[in-house]
Amino acid sequence: MEAGNHTGVSKIFFLLGLSDDPELQPFLFGLFLSMYLVTVLGNLLIILAVSSDSRLHTPMYFFLSNLSFVDICFVSTIVPKMLVNIQAQSKDISYVGCLTQVYFFVVFAGMDDFLLTVMAYDRFVAICHPLHYMVIMNARLCVLLVLMCWFVFFCVALVHLLLLTQLTFCVGTEIQHYSCELDQILKVACSDTFINDVCMYVATALLCMLPLTGILFSYYQIVSTLMKMASTEGKYKAFSTCGSHLSVVTLFYGTSLGVYFTSAVTHSPHRISIASVMYTVVTPMLNPFIYSLRNKDVKGALGRLLS
Repeated sequence: MEAGNHTGVSKIFFLLGLSDDPELQPFLFGLFLSMYLVTVLGNLLIILAVSSDSRLHTPMYFFLSNLSFVDICFVSTIVPKMLVNIQAQSKDISYVGCLTQVYFFVVFAGMDDFLLTVMAYDRFVAICHPLHYMVIMNARLCVLLVLMCWFVFFCVALVHLLLLTQLTFCVGTEIQHYSCELDQILKVACSDTFINDVCMYVATALLCMLPLTGILFSYYQIVSTLMKMASTEGKYKAFSTCGSHLSVVTLFYGTSLGVYFTSAVTHSPHRISIASVMYTVVTPMLNPFIYSLRNKDVKGALGRLLS
């Protein structure tokens, strides 16, 4: 049956979730609701702190507030539907709803990746070219970089979406996951997915490996510059500004690679789903804590905001 013929049908996919155990559902509901609320509140506080404190109106915190906004959108793409299904004891998701989830998942996951790269470039300019920092990282360039990131991933996600609409799916298709991720949808398609697979792997190679290479190059240059500094205090002060960002990068890529290697070494959908929770839910939740606990400026702004 053609997928296009099912757009008016409200229940054609089934998300099997993390567990079928009825006794475990209340615990999962409470756990993910708590994590979702903490994520939204934490990232919202970062955005409010940055916008309300004029001392944080710098390129670094401009990118940080954008990262917080993307993290809120990222978890909101996945967790609310999961909570609704757990509460209603239902596993269904509509064809349109599933494709919508795929689209925004690609957009926000990619934005996380690119924003971390832009933030690495910002730290590179600040430490390696401090005298030219305000000239290079001007407001126009910062806005342009963020808009370019949005444009690129809106287009990439649209290409994936259009390719997905050409696939056929059977009514009642079961997805061995808690959300409609692109690779999970391709696994359950009833038609040939060769073009989709090629597009997905090429996009992943270009839009994940290139940003990671950019981050590694930026930190290589940063470390090289710090090694040339004579003052130990100067080295510590310069690198301390990178600590929070480096922690978030490690967490993001560590959990993403963890999911990749879990998928490669095991065929257990349950283990893959648990690994996916780390970068889709846990990482966005921890980002505000990492930046607020390791950054004196953010802690001060949060204190002034809350008081």
